[in-house]
Amino acid sequence: MGAKVAVIYYSATGSVHTLAEAIAAGAADAGAEVRLRRVPELAPDSAIDANPAWRAHVEATPHVELATHEDLLWADAYALGSPTRYGNVAAQLKQFIDTTGGLWAQGLLANKAATAFTSAANAQGGNESTLLALYNTFYHWGAFIVPPGYTDPKIFAARGNPYGVGHPGSEGGPSEATLAVARYQGHRLATVAARLVDSPALVAYAGQA
Repeated sequence: MGAKVAVIYYSATGSVHTLAEAIAAGAADAGAEVRLRRVPELAPDSAIDANPAWRAHVEATPHVELATHEDLLWADAYALGSPTRYGNVAAQLKQFIDTTGGLWAQGLLANKAATAFTSAANAQGGNESTLLALYNTFYHWGAFIVPPGYTDPKIFAARGNPYGVGHPGSEGGPSEATLAVARYQGHRLATVAARLVDSPALVAYAGQA
């Protein structure tokens, strides 16, 4: 049985969007049903217009549906993506996360597989700390974190980040090596999620709550 995977992200100039598409493709290759969703843009037009790449990306992606709580309830697994903001999660994605308290309080986000991805201006611009910040959310949700680790040679070819795919945005769009890791990470997430869905022990224990 294939898993249901929600890939939910925020992207300003397009790098995280490209990674999100690759993660979604990898999950689909593993037999998952996938929803690719973006969160709303919160920045004012004056800020967006000051960066032509930001404005171009906003205008190029209205076809991507906005994320809702229903996407989280539907999914067996989550992949959350954000560019770094001072080594932390962008406000746009964080705002969406901060609306999920009611779901969390009911235990509706627990026992699902989860992973994260990001992009910074350069290789040491906060990619790892942003991924770890996203994983803090998953700890509170009670999700099962699924990092890529060092489980495939592709990870070493893309600079070996075991926490999740991270792209140095100053190098332009994600390289093919980075996109290969993103596809692998999505495939791994969907594979683990499918095992959780099919786990009689997990289902039986959850039924005792």
